[in-house]
Amino acid sequence: MNYKVPLKDIRFVTNEVLDMPGHYSQFTKGKAVDPDTLEAIYEEAAKFCENELEPLNQIGDEEGCKFDNGEVTTPKGFKEAYASFVENGWPSLCGPEEFGGQNMPESVGLVMMEMMIASNHSWSMYPGLSSGAIKTVHTHAPQALKERFMPPMVAGNWTGTMCLTEPHCGSDLGLLKTFAVPDAEASEDGAYKLSGSKIFISSGEHDMADNIVHIVLARLPDAPVGIKGISLFLVPKFLVNEDGSLGERNTVACGSIEEKMGIHGNSTCVINFDEAKGYLISEPHKGMRAMFTFINESRLGVAMHGQAHSEVSFQKALAYAKDRLQFRAHPRVDESKAADPIISHPDVRRMLLTQKSIAEGGRMLNMFCGQQVDITLSPDFSDEQREDAESMLAVLTPIAKGFLSETSMETTNYGIQVLGGHGFIKEWGLEQEVRDARISQLYEGTTGIQGLDLLGRKILKSRGKVMKPLMAKVQAFIKENKRNKFAKELKGYISTWESLTRSVGFSAMRNTDEVNAAAVDYLMFCGYVTVAYFWAEAAVAAEKALGNGASEPEFYKTKVATADFYYQRIMPRVLAHEAAIKNGVDTMMAIDAENFAFL
Repeated sequence: MNYKVPLKDIRFVTNEVLDMPGHYSQFTKGKAVDPDTLEAIYEEAAKFCENELEPLNQIGDEEGCKFDNGEVTTPKGFKEAYASFVENGWPSLCGPEEFGGQNMPESVGLVMMEMMIASNHSWSMYPGLSSGAIKTVHTHAPQALKERFMPPMVAGNWTGTMCLTEPHCGSDLGLLKTFAVPDAEASEDGAYKLSGSKIFISSGEHDMADNIVHIVLARLPDAPVGIKGISLFLVPKFLVNEDGSLGERNTVACGSIEEKMGIHGNSTCVINFDEAKGYLISEPHKGMRAMFTFINESRLGVAMHGQAHSEVSFQKALAYAKDRLQFRAHPRVDESKAADPIISHPDVRRMLLTQKSIAEGGRMLNMFCGQQVDITLSPDFSDEQREDAESMLAVLTPIAKGFLSETSMETTNYGIQVLGGHGFIKEWGLEQEVRDARISQLYEGTTGIQGLDLLGRKILKSRGKVMKPLMAKVQAFIKENKRNKFAKELKGYISTWESLTRSVGFSAMRNTDEVNAAAVDYLMFCGYVTVAYFWAEAAVAAEKALGNGASEPEFYKTKVATADFYYQRIMPRVLAHEAAIKNGVDTMMAIDAENFAFL
């Protein structure tokens, strides 16, 4: 069974849950996105993903990328699909108009990104990383660099990367050693020579574009130690002349590509810089602040990785469960056959509904985040509206990234489980979903780091202030729908969330390790409750449609039933996370490191 873009559900979330038409009507960029234009974008994007990307997904997994003396060849069909992607103007969809972009709101691009990830995760990372590189250059680089580098990046002729990790440091970027010295021979301001090595660089070398623009963290000669001594640079694979034409090859090279568990179609590279020419694009020693433009976009992208794999695994498991005959159901589905479809058995329903509720709930969460990104970037909204959107993203970005990547492991493994032994065989594609999804728990900071960011750096550091806009929105929904059963249950969960946050804060005042100990359980608690809020919104929207005589009542009845499943069968999990948090750090630290195992 091949992946199909769930356009009906995307339309439901767009039009009925989040009221994106009303959202777009509030700002200049959005006013260009009338319902007919948006529908055309979604339909054409779906065709591209289903017809050109999805057929290459298994090919990319089987062939992988090939490395030969610094050059990387992508799997069969990848280069041609990218050429089609560029030819049809997709890279420029949300690009700034002054550099050749179509100036669409970010939320439009995020929906297409979900489609691309679900169709072909490995391929989607090439344009996905380029999008983050474009925004970083556009936001932070000097105007002269923008004029030279932005047009071909926006057009998709050049791609981009994020170069953070080094062999001796993963997420602890304060330890990085790559350094930059002023290029005394260069006539350009801000030119440097960079030396060092970066690892795990996705899309770091390939044959799909004319140039690759590396966004690189490095230290200046006078840099203070630690995270406060990092600057941000732009380093092209090929040097670029002032007129925009390509010059000679820069001294930046791919040393090798990683042999990975999944996403074989994306080149994950060791990149070596040997006095490579680059340009400072942040203020000196302010590189991490600038890089978070890229990191935050990437974290939302990784949230879509998890959600997209949940969707694909659900679709494949559902198709199989409808056809596979095993055991007799009570009551029988078809007396004329020796067995009934396995979808009629409650335990299979449990797995399918878990997949469905996470995939569709995650879509609502991700699309809501896209809506908030639109608000933060538009001067048409008030300062207060933009500040509230920033606060909601500060809370929801680590939740979306951490929660949806963690739950993707459950949902994709259920895909294998529904198929039984067939799920363990490559030809069905379910085991690839597990392998490809696994990286999302690591990309852009592990789940533990997302939890620490959420609980420590965001919520406790602000003394809860950062939570207020999100809590106000949810409380307003509960008040407006106080007779709705989902809103009533949600009220209790929100109250627990707030009291649990206070409890962790008090514990942290006595022992700061309590934050680290609670971080992942806290993030998962928040994730389940946040998705519960969106399912309550979906149920209210569905009930409204049914009350208005919806032309497809079964679609809306299914929405309400899925919300009911989520509240009755998934939400009890938060009790375990609450208990674990309250039980504290002591049992984690009771054993000395040398006594963990006796071998």
